[in-house]
Amino acid sequence: MKIDSILPYRWRTRRDTARHNEAVARILDTPPIVAKQDGLVLFSMIGTAVLLPYLVAVKSLWQQLGRGRIAILDDGTLTAQDRAILAHHCGDPELIRMDMVERGDFPKGGCWERFLTILDRRSGEYWLQLDSDTVTLGPVPEVERAIATNRSFTLLGDAQAEAGPLPLYQFVQNFYPDGPEEGHVQTVVESRLGRIPPERGWRYLRGCAGFAGFAAGGPGRELARAFLMQITDMAGEEGAATWGTEQVASNFHIANEPSPVLLPYSRYLNYWGEDWAEDAAFIHFVGTHRYSNGAYARASQDAIDRLLPA
Repeated sequence: MKIDSILPYRWRTRRDTARHNEAVARILDTPPIVAKQDGLVLFSMIGTAVLLPYLVAVKSLWQQLGRGRIAILDDGTLTAQDRAILAHHCGDPELIRMDMVERGDFPKGGCWERFLTILDRRSGEYWLQLDSDTVTLGPVPEVERAIATNRSFTLLGDAQAEAGPLPLYQFVQNFYPDGPEEGHVQTVVESRLGRIPPERGWRYLRGCAGFAGFAAGGPGRELARAFLMQITDMAGEEGAATWGTEQVASNFHIANEPSPVLLPYSRYLNYWGEDWAEDAAFIHFVGTHRYSNGAYARASQDAIDRLLPA
């Protein structure tokens, strides 16, 4: 029996995180981003623990896009040294403190502050949400076109989601044919979406908030507030404040925007411990398998190699 298998999960995660940070430390040797005030904002919520992976994520994406300024929501743990590193590598980014975000009647935590910041700030700029546990592997023409045509986009949760935004009753029929289910709050809410009156005309898609674009001028908090009321009815007050409801709200928002772009799952995908195709453009290394098989470190190191001067 390997010692790894009997270590508590939090110990393994802490150890794996430290090893990954060591593996990607060369990102500090890469040239800084030359930020541009061109109507695009690359936005992430980060803390000191993910500083180095975040630099891999944002630099590998910026290398392909070649445009945009950087904005960061500080989860409250960024140090003075972290902020200095970010200022150098990210073109003196806009830093937003978590306590600066007015929540109103929205839940605290669970990434809601990140989502609310996007909704509040998107009126004049295109806001692209980027998780720190992602790596851009190559050209992203679908993303470039979405930004150029001011259409929202999302990474999909799985290949089945390529069916697109569906009326709520049809989404439930496709994904939850046996009726309401229990478990994770996303499952609880999604499996009950058919309870919402169809005359609202709402749609839903199973996306992933780890990589999503919000078109300039799109709807703000009102739509999110109306949907949150439905989430609360389905999952209760406590459930509505649980981590995961922000992703459901993000999926809902994008599904109800004009002509959203659904990134093809074969090229923009979540990593579940399996190899990806040669033409894959973007990988989200989700928590369950983030460090499996050393794939995250290898993809990050390849991205760093492409960023370093020849």
